[in-house]
Amino acid sequence: MSLIQELMDQAATGSLINAQSFKRFSPAEIRESIQTLVANEQTDLAHALGDAGLSLHPHSEDMLAINGLLAIMRQDWPMGVELLTELKEIQGSKTQPFTYVMLVRALRCNLDPAQAISVVSEGLSFYPEQVELIAESLDLAEYNDAMKASNFAH
Repeated sequence: MSLIQELMDQAATGSLINAQSFKRFSPAEIRESIQTLVANEQTDLAHALGDAGLSLHPHSEDMLAINGLLAIMRQDWPMGVELLTELKEIQGSKTQPFTYVMLVRALRCNLDPAQAISVVSEGLSFYPEQVELIAESLDLAEYNDAMKASNFAH
């Protein structure tokens, strides 16, 4: 039985999602199932599966990445920052540009522009030509300039 079918069966019976019943599925299979659920606008089930997957595989890159994105989707900025920061720490110099971009956006939304500037600078040191990181850097520079101008005005 596929993971999505099993999840749908559990949901149909009204039972809570039992993480242990998904233990036989790999983090990649769980991530792919979450992506399918989101694509089919079944976000409640996607979040439940994400929570179950993260409890089973707390340090899995797949689980940290997809749950970070789910947190951002529901505008849970602190959780998005936490998960994507852990993902970045695990991946180290192999961190993907998309992870940097999403972490910078989560930090900005979490009202932490100083940390966002630090992360975008780190991302650009690895990916100096990455357009979205450049755009984030420019936006943060404008914000920083506006804040300095505001402080001088007072």
